[in-house]
Amino acid sequence: MRTTEGRILEVGCALALLWVLTLAGGWFWKPDLAQVLSGMTTANIFFGRAGGMSLGYAAGLEHTVVVPANLLIESIQVLVLYPLFVLSWQHLIEIRALRNAMRRMRLTAERYEERLRRYGLAGLFVFVCTPFVMTGPVVGAVLGFLIGLRPAVNLAVVLTATSLAIVGWAFVLHGVHDWASTYNRYAPFGLFVAITLLTFLVGLLGRRRPRR
Repeated sequence: MRTTEGRILEVGCALALLWVLTLAGGWFWKPDLAQVLSGMTTANIFFGRAGGMSLGYAAGLEHTVVVPANLLIESIQVLVLYPLFVLSWQHLIEIRALRNAMRRMRLTAERYEERLRRYGLAGLFVFVCTPFVMTGPVVGAVLGFLIGLRPAVNLAVVLTATSLAIVGWAFVLHGVHDWASTYNRYAPFGLFVAITLLTFLVGLLGRRRPRR
């Protein structure tokens, strides 16, 4: 824990604990909002920012809640999983429960590593911003490590690109959900289901793609 990655992990775990306590407290003070935020957190973790933000807008939340919440959720994922990956890569720790997840992250990152080495910081920034499955901030941070970026530079690029991507998604998804709600009040939730299913299928196909 004296390494740079160890300190990053401490910050990530502290933020995660604070978020969990906030959600737990919300169930007593504002249960409806806490329910949506909990669902948004789960959707973001399993289906990416499109799924998490889509659920928030489908539930009627505005930019002022959806954007900061999803930015915090993705930042926590980066600040926890990125240092865990680096520490396991360096054989300083081993968490058996996360072994398969770390392996998938490594394989996905290695698929893009050669291309990103050519473009450096700009390539990593664009990679994290792109709205495709498996090009999110955690894989981006792993890629930054593989191409030799210092932790501070790596996190700065990844989190900045993540912020920009979330703001871009916010305007697109909010507009689409507003349009859907003019047809039927349940249409936004149908749109959320469609987005999550599409994300799941694309991710599944990506994992089955043959690798060299």
